[in-house]
Amino acid sequence: MPRALSDPPTPRFTIVSAVYNVAPYLDDFIDSLEKQTYGLDRVQIIMVDDGSLDESRDILERWRARRPGVVTVLSKPNGGQASARNLGLEHAQGEWITFTDPDDMLESNAFEEVDRFLRESPATELVAMSRTVYHEKTGKYGRHPLHRHFAMPNVVRDLDLHPEFFFGSAPCAFFRREVIEREKLRFSELIKPNFEDGYFCNEYLLRVPRPLVGFVSSTQYVYRKRADESSTLNRSRLHPGRFTAVLEHGYLGLMRDALAQRGQIPEWIHNHVLYDLSYYYKDEEAEFSRQTVAVGEVADEFHRQMAQLTALLDRDIVRGFALRPYHPIAREILLHGYRDEPWHTDFVVLDKFDMAQQTVRLTYRFTHERPEEEFFYYGQPVEPLHAKVRAPSYFDRALVKERIVWLPVGTIRVKLNGQDVEVRTSEPDPPTFSLATKPIRRGVDLVQITADARARWKAEKRKPMDLAISRLARTRLVRRLFAQAWVLMDRIDAADDSGEHLFRYLRAQDKSVNSWFVVERGTPAYRRLRKDGYRRVVPHGSVRWKLLMLNCTQLISSHADQAVTRPSEITRLAPPRWRFTFLQHGVIKDDLSNWLNPKDVDIFVTSTHGEYHSIVDDDTAYRYTTREVILSGLPRFDLVRAAGEKYPPKRRDLILIAPTWRTWLVNRVSKDTHEWAADTRQFRRSEFAENWRALLLDDRLRALAERSGLTIGVLMHPNLQSVASALDLPAEMATFDFESDVRELFARARVVVTDYSSMAFNAAYIERPVVYFQFDQERMFSGGHVGRGGYFQYERDGYGPVTLTPDDALAAVEEAVERGPEPAPEYRRRIEEAFPARDGRCCERVVAAIKELSRIAPHPDPFGPRTTADGAAAESAAADILDGEQALGEAITAEPEVTEARLDGVSAADPVGRVRDSDAPS
Repeated sequence: MPRALSDPPTPRFTIVSAVYNVAPYLDDFIDSLEKQTYGLDRVQIIMVDDGSLDESRDILERWRARRPGVVTVLSKPNGGQASARNLGLEHAQGEWITFTDPDDMLESNAFEEVDRFLRESPATELVAMSRTVYHEKTGKYGRHPLHRHFAMPNVVRDLDLHPEFFFGSAPCAFFRREVIEREKLRFSELIKPNFEDGYFCNEYLLRVPRPLVGFVSSTQYVYRKRADESSTLNRSRLHPGRFTAVLEHGYLGLMRDALAQRGQIPEWIHNHVLYDLSYYYKDEEAEFSRQTVAVGEVADEFHRQMAQLTALLDRDIVRGFALRPYHPIAREILLHGYRDEPWHTDFVVLDKFDMAQQTVRLTYRFTHERPEEEFFYYGQPVEPLHAKVRAPSYFDRALVKERIVWLPVGTIRVKLNGQDVEVRTSEPDPPTFSLATKPIRRGVDLVQITADARARWKAEKRKPMDLAISRLARTRLVRRLFAQAWVLMDRIDAADDSGEHLFRYLRAQDKSVNSWFVVERGTPAYRRLRKDGYRRVVPHGSVRWKLLMLNCTQLISSHADQAVTRPSEITRLAPPRWRFTFLQHGVIKDDLSNWLNPKDVDIFVTSTHGEYHSIVDDDTAYRYTTREVILSGLPRFDLVRAAGEKYPPKRRDLILIAPTWRTWLVNRVSKDTHEWAADTRQFRRSEFAENWRALLLDDRLRALAERSGLTIGVLMHPNLQSVASALDLPAEMATFDFESDVRELFARARVVVTDYSSMAFNAAYIERPVVYFQFDQERMFSGGHVGRGGYFQYERDGYGPVTLTPDDALAAVEEAVERGPEPAPEYRRRIEEAFPARDGRCCERVVAAIKELSRIAPHPDPFGPRTTADGAAAESAAADILDGEQALGEAITAEPEVTEARLDGVSAADPVGRVRDSDAPS
């Protein structure tokens, strides 16, 4: 029916916004709309309050009063974003509809630019706005992962011709209302907690004559990344629907509908689904596992849906997908993990070479049963020196496994199931089905030019001081001083862990080892070591440290962070040549494979049978084998044992309360370090602080201590030391930090109360009673903290009772105190079975392992049996070589202690002028 002359003009645009508990963000949202350069008289704004419990509705009503005829406020009981948007659609009148989220913002020219684009490109079916990410925590802006879609000026793309340009964000898109009403499109209320946008956008594009999408880069949609990570997307890992309904009704529903509509699934839908799935796998591969509900029955349902989904995916598209990174195993899960037939890679990769041992690591992957293997060394069959099957778990299941084998270096040939496979030195790249200009130039005739230019650029970027240090590191003095050096350290700014103890052991027991200790100058650890007379303490970051690192052969540390193992100040000067020994600073009980697998560890120290086998055995998630992993005990356990012997039962006077930490209470200081910082206000409100305070401030605990003649002591984890004051502990309660002698604290303990951490192993090592207080075990074991639950089950393997409430913890402490200073018989048995030896020789075993792994491994003779004369001559020649090497090593490492002044004169102002080869010590 024709519109009457008195009817208001049809709005050009309608905003439908679903509102739920976003009061803190509404002012920014409203302000961004009020500042639009396009007149709001042609914009209809429909705000749907979805049963908010905060002040959102009041803010909206005040806005409606200020903007009558522009702002409409609807209200409904809470039913989710989809139902709220669908209610708004019933009232929409604009030619074009968008679904701006109320915690985000629009750039002031948004409607003006979209209107201009539509007038210039009237055939456009959907308009996509470029997005920028506002990080609320830092106040900084960053690029959206799909920023490349908007690299060109405003342009219309036909997705059938440009399938890499998919789009699935309804808040950043403008849709023709005519199409939505004609096709009766609505948001699916079955798809929660995410992908309802993607489903709606793709269903819309399936129903237009051609999927013509306008990519508008001349304005920005500002997506807010909330500081408290409370958004629906941030919390989606805790919603079972992400792993069930989203797959069933979202991805599978869309792909099946595309088959019904078109007879095939367009490549742009494939790309969108693969893009979304990449984030599922990224979460599983995260260095610190993220909290998730994808375990047990939820994981089973996820895999049932994935089996159906992968059957619909085009295998060539999966192989060539490059819009988001996929780990090779994740890609192989999509290609082979859900198929019945066995599969293995048609190649093996030689990915690590041990120069000292003359060995090489080979890997390949397979599904179902391991294929029959044959390895040849110079044409002769050979057995692996070390081997295992790794079973990386994705969503509680290992679908693709990895075989890891160590062989002697030489001419190697491999057959799997009787067939030769390619032997490579790197993973093959995914196939490329299209190339843009930049990769063409990089990959064809400009490869060498680009490499030369990069080398020149790198050389020009090196500072004069870097060049001076590189030259100085090669002088005879420095090379003799740091010949075959072993560098030991704990944290960069702290010590008193296994690294320091092993250094002290070497200086006392094995001075033939050219050992040095590294820690930051001016720290308590630095001053303490210098006061104790150790002159081989090198300040981290100093010139001497750089010279040491450029010449050392061993790096030995209780920490494995990048700042320790691959410091950028050294890697920019030269590739690291040291071998790394990971001493650890605790016993691993959880699955830390995602964090540890990427690290290049040559010796991996473990302390208990369970820990050792959880890493080296077949079908575990770790890449490490019997080559790297040793069962020696932590070097600092020698000191723990010695401290324990100093405190017989009558001297044990502490009820030691030792809370650890939680990743959700802290923020990472930087990506290169394992250090964290906490917010006092957040900590004070946390369940963690509430439960520990309930135990610590209980009058019954204080009464127990008084009648038993004990002191209550509190030892907070270093990551929470800065917020310890938020516990509001009474002044008479003893508080300790990790600058205290922690071993003495455990030795003095009548009972130790801690949570699910490795802290209890210290108490168990010297047979002190333990009580576990774990009020948040469900969150801990769903990946909420560092790693996932591993082999260690506290009720079965723990060294004391497990309690879940402050009252239960207090009762267990009281029972332990009244029973006496020893653990109950069951827990003593567990301790004895866990530790292979508590003999004070952990340092000795670690040093022996480092020396052993520096020798050439036994190699088979590639040329077969020889005559007795040949064998004798070969043995004699080998003995001469070994004797010569030993004499040379003794001459190099036997120099006297070097004074600080010998290299303190090396400064930035005069890095080379004062040091001459003649200055070298005799």
